[in-house]
Amino acid sequence: MKQKKQFSDQKFINEEEVNKFNSYADSWWDPNGKMKSLHWINPTRVSYIKQQICEYFKIEDTEQPLKGLKVLDVGCGAGVLSESMALLGADVVGIDVTENMIVVAKKHSAKSNLKIDYRIQDINDLIAKGEKFDVVLCMEVVEHIDNLDDFIPTCNKAVKDGGLLFISTINRTFKSYAAAIIAAEYILRWLPIGTHQWHKFVKPSEICNILENHATPINMKGMVWKPLSNSWEMGKDLDINYTITFKK
Repeated sequence: MKQKKQFSDQKFINEEEVNKFNSYADSWWDPNGKMKSLHWINPTRVSYIKQQICEYFKIEDTEQPLKGLKVLDVGCGAGVLSESMALLGADVVGIDVTENMIVVAKKHSAKSNLKIDYRIQDINDLIAKGEKFDVVLCMEVVEHIDNLDDFIPTCNKAVKDGGLLFISTINRTFKSYAAAIIAAEYILRWLPIGTHQWHKFVKPSEICNILENHATPINMKGMVWKPLSNSWEMGKDLDINYTITFKK
């Protein structure tokens, strides 16, 4: 029997969430599968991340503008965002505690001819090794994690001084309950039922308060679905999905 990997600190790991996402691994890269909404939002979030990085580091927006930058994708899943960052030239490390995800991620990156350092690892293990990155991505992760007061500053520890931390999640509002759970899971079936729990959604002010003594927010944008164009756009509406860029 395969032995379950043990992590140095279990306080951030929600076993129910790990088991749930392990079961999604095989269909993660199917654009019409269980995680199709992730594929739909990915181009929009990648565009936002690239723009913020280029502006902050004063990099010209070329075909591979992130060349030479070390990027950490925390909770990388099967690698949709990690691969996008690698295609932009970044030196990417993707970590996740869901073993099935990392297996799928490695297979897909090999098929895509991309060199990505995927690891079955939690953030505490990585911090203990003293690794630092120019950019740390924590996208659509915090709503699945326990002990955010510790988890978010721990992610920030992986950022080099003067580097960037991106946090993307879902706001805890009545609007988000209607859109991200009732509509997305039960009516439109964009996500499997039970993917999200409203009480685990996080307000932007709560994330900013947690990082108050650790990092400075330099940009905050919401992500909204535009039904007429069938696309996602970044804008001022933070009521549902939003992303905050922090400078350490």
